[in-house]
Amino acid sequence: MAASSGQHTKEEGIIAAPAGYSAIPIKFSKKSRSHHFLYVKEHRVREELDPTRPQDRTLFILNVPPYCTKKCLSELFSRHCAIESVELQEKPGPAQKAEITRAQSKFFSQKTVPGFRVAYVVFKSQEGAQAIKSLKPREPLVISTKTRCIKTGIAKWIHDYSTTLIDPGELQTEVDAFMQEHDKRIAEEEAKAEEEEGVPDEEGWVKVTRKGRRPGIPRTEAANLRALEREKKRRARKELLNFYAWQHRESKREHIAQLRKKFEEDKQKITLMRAQRKFRPY
Repeated sequence: MAASSGQHTKEEGIIAAPAGYSAIPIKFSKKSRSHHFLYVKEHRVREELDPTRPQDRTLFILNVPPYCTKKCLSELFSRHCAIESVELQEKPGPAQKAEITRAQSKFFSQKTVPGFRVAYVVFKSQEGAQAIKSLKPREPLVISTKTRCIKTGIAKWIHDYSTTLIDPGELQTEVDAFMQEHDKRIAEEEAKAEEEEGVPDEEGWVKVTRKGRRPGIPRTEAANLRALEREKKRRARKELLNFYAWQHRESKREHIAQLRKKFEEDKQKITLMRAQRKFRPY
C-alpha cells in the first residue's frame, strides 16, 4: 500500500512530503530516538500584500514543534546564511502588526500559542533561502544542545512559575512610562487639532469642534420651578390610575366628597335666590 504524501517515511532515500514542500528532519536532542520533519517551501505572496516578507528571501515552515523557539530556528538556519527575522504564528496569515516606536512590554505581551505552529524565516540574501530549501541532511538537526539548551521537566516548570511573579517596582515603572507616552501623544493630537481648526481642507470643508461654542446661560429660579412643575405633570401622566384596590377606593371617596361639596354650594345658591325673591320653581 502506497504511503500518503504527508507520512514521515523513507523510500529509496527520498522523504515523502506534501506537494511543493521540502522535508527537513529534526529531533529534540542527540539522545532522542524519534524525530519528525519540518516542511519548508518558498513564501509566495505579493510584496504589496505582505511587504515584510520578500518572496525571494522568505521561507514558510510548517510543523514547528512547541519547544522550538525563534532563537532555535535562527540558530539552525543561520549556519547557511544570515537571517533577518523569524516569526512564529498559530496559523498562516499576514504579519502581525506591532508598534515599532514603543518597546515590547514585559508584563503585557501576548501569550505564546501552545501546540505546533508555522514560521516565516526571512534571510538577508536569496542564497540562504535556496540553500535551506534544497537542504537534505543525512542526520536530523538537533534542537537542544549544550550551547542551546532547552529547559524541560522540573526546570521548565520552575522557569514558567518564576516568570509569572511580577516585581511591583518594574511594573510601576513600565506603567508610568506608558502613561507619559500616552499623555504626550494626546497633547500632540490636541495641538494638531488646534492648528487645523478653522483651516479648510482640500475640498473646502472646515472642521467645527465643540470648543468654539458659547457657554450655556444658567437658568433662573423661576425657570427651575417651571421645569420642576413640568416634571411633576409628566410623572402624573405616567402614573397608573385605579390600578390598585386602594387607588379605586380613594377615587370613589374623592368623587363623593366633590358631589357633597357641590350639593352644599347649590343649597346656598337656592337660599340666596329665595332671599332675593328671584327663585321661581314653577
